[in-house]
Amino acid sequence: MSIVESSAPILRDGRTVLEHLRENADRHPNRPAVICWHTDGRQPERLSYAELAATVERLAAGLVRLGVRRGDVVTVQLPNCWQLVAVSLACARVGAAAGPVAPIMRRRELEFMTRLTESPVYIGMATHRGHSYDEMSAEVARAVPTLRHRILIGAASTPGALDFDADLLGPAGSDEFQEAGPDDLAQVMFTSGTTGEPKGVMHSHRTLYAINRRQIEVLGLSADEVTAMGSPTTLQGGYTWNFIMPILMGACAVQVDAWDPALMLRIFEEERVTFFYGAPTFLADLIREQQREPRDISALRAFGTGSAPVPPVLVEQARDVLGCRVYAVWGMTENGCVTVTRPEDPLMRAAQSDGTPVPGMRIRIVNQQTGEPVTGEAVGLLQVRGENQCLGYYRRPELYQQSMTLDGWFDTGDLARDDGYGGIRIVGRVKDIIARGAEKVPVVEVEAALLRHPAIRDVAVVGYPDPRLGERACAVIVADGTPPTLGDLRAHLIGLGMAKPYWPERISILDELPKTPSGKVQKFILRERLRTS
Repeated sequence: MSIVESSAPILRDGRTVLEHLRENADRHPNRPAVICWHTDGRQPERLSYAELAATVERLAAGLVRLGVRRGDVVTVQLPNCWQLVAVSLACARVGAAAGPVAPIMRRRELEFMTRLTESPVYIGMATHRGHSYDEMSAEVARAVPTLRHRILIGAASTPGALDFDADLLGPAGSDEFQEAGPDDLAQVMFTSGTTGEPKGVMHSHRTLYAINRRQIEVLGLSADEVTAMGSPTTLQGGYTWNFIMPILMGACAVQVDAWDPALMLRIFEEERVTFFYGAPTFLADLIREQQREPRDISALRAFGTGSAPVPPVLVEQARDVLGCRVYAVWGMTENGCVTVTRPEDPLMRAAQSDGTPVPGMRIRIVNQQTGEPVTGEAVGLLQVRGENQCLGYYRRPELYQQSMTLDGWFDTGDLARDDGYGGIRIVGRVKDIIARGAEKVPVVEVEAALLRHPAIRDVAVVGYPDPRLGERACAVIVADGTPPTLGDLRAHLIGLGMAKPYWPERISILDELPKTPSGKVQKFILRERLRTS
């Protein structure tokens, strides 16, 4: 595959998301900017653009009172809520960077992240979904000398914790903040850990702008959108699609503090949601719930999805059950949305392709050994470069350099092939590849085929050691009803015409697959279980 790129000019907009926020507050101050729903039954909270802009000023003053300075990284471990959005914007207002941490992360990860960033402030819930972030953050603060302040939402029980409303959301202070510019550090977001080693990805306001402006352009989105998200806003998908992007458009974002498909459908109905982004797992959940108890979700037009292949049946059911069109997206924490299927593509393209590059991004597929572009449908390493690409890994430049080629391309670690339509089809991760003797098992394609079996709700294909062939394939399955046998799987794959060397030779049944908050399967955990079992 030769280099694929768009002819679109490079974005020159020098405005930050803060400037877009203020413009929207001036143009339509009463338009809702953020609506927050809660799974515990509390009434939704609503902030207009004028209210959000004013709140950001108050939080910025609070951060300065606590000693936050330009270049500091403020650790924010919150569920989806208006406080997360407002604090992240307030960081930019004082020239600091937001350090989002997914709520699922625990002490080990939190200590690693705050120690690396030398974060002076932690902002979290006192408790959430049965976990005490109060006690956990107190333990981390004792271990990390730079972590001077812990700010909690809700009643704290540990000494030294500050209250979000009383100690941070105070009166607005001086407007003489040294606000961040387009090329200043905006975000340090740690990778979600599908390989077990998180890295702090650095984005500037300019790279975040490029990511979001380009996805708006290719999908034809506008200020009339009401967006929603299944994943945490503390991951790049949520941060871009359901935080930065709506503000750039002057649209409304609905935040929900935990995943509940029944509640989400109610939100679709009551808030007239037009656009949703989430992994195929969320799409499947919504389809099943809508079939069980239908809602009026006629405003929903588009469903963007990534992190895993989209089975054809989900694309069809999204149209028939949810009344929306599915768009397949590929990207990383390092570069956001890089490829996406388009509105002008045939409906089923989302199940056949991971899309073509957005304007401003370039992609190529190269041979793993030679580095030369592959031809035809040969599988190779996917490499990218362009406006969306991050600045590097926080205080780990050597790791980032390991991912860069001598001619300036970022090696994604993904294996891909030409999709036949001018775009790419992801085949798997380099570390996911199963080398069965001389055969290379196309993991993603096997998983997609298995997902067409009616008794399989979710599946991951991983390798396990074999003394003769090196590796063999195991299908780790979440069953839908009575679990299938290995013979059932083989019969199913025979019916689909799949080559015998690709068939799983072992089966494991789990209640659920270990996943990151964005829906990516943590295969390193499955491999370790198979190795020791």
